[in-house]
Amino acid sequence: MRIGVLGATGPAGSGLATRLADVGYDVVMGSRSKYRALEVRDKIVAKWPDRNLSLEAGDNHDASNADVVVVATPWDAAAETVSECSRELAGKVVISMANALIKVGPEFQPLVPPRGSVAASIQAALPKSLVSATMHHVPAKELGDLSHPVESDVLICSDHAQATATTMEIVARIPDLRAIDAGPLSVAAPIEAFSAVLLSVNMKYKTRVAIRFTGMPEVETPSE
Repeated sequence: MRIGVLGATGPAGSGLATRLADVGYDVVMGSRSKYRALEVRDKIVAKWPDRNLSLEAGDNHDASNADVVVVATPWDAAAETVSECSRELAGKVVISMANALIKVGPEFQPLVPPRGSVAASIQAALPKSLVSATMHHVPAKELGDLSHPVESDVLICSDHAQATATTMEIVARIPDLRAIDAGPLSVAAPIEAFSAVLLSVNMKYKTRVAIRFTGMPEVETPSE
């Protein structure tokens, strides 16, 4: 499977691209500027020379030509970015990982996008795509640090069974991440907002917390 990442030059996008390449996916790092994507790609490859990472660099249109596409842009650029690539994204699974947050003084506060969540805004901009939402609570720095595992439960929501199954498959391929089907895309609003809580805890205790759910049965990745 070839996975494109829109906005792959930011912390979240570059971290996820690095981790996905490390578990064997062919990843296309997209950006508004292909040259910026090349710069970030080269830094990642140089940092992990023994990992044989399959990372390509291109603009967002290049990344949108992949089989599955992740939206890792800043939240307020997500809908505009996918709209510009709507032709390439039609019929594909598109994964939103953006959180609508703002820092006010020492606090992080959640914002409410026009349609309730970033994921819902992306789905509205891409009516012919299968949008899911996930990876909101996994720290970007940990994703990009291949010397340590990333341990967390990862919530996934979508209105499309195929998108849920594909996203769960991708997440579950990363060691120590447990993919959990959280239901329809409407659940993306509280999932995105809860990121503000985690950031506040991180700041208070100077750590990087992860989510774990207790009482869960063994989770199986659903078939498409």
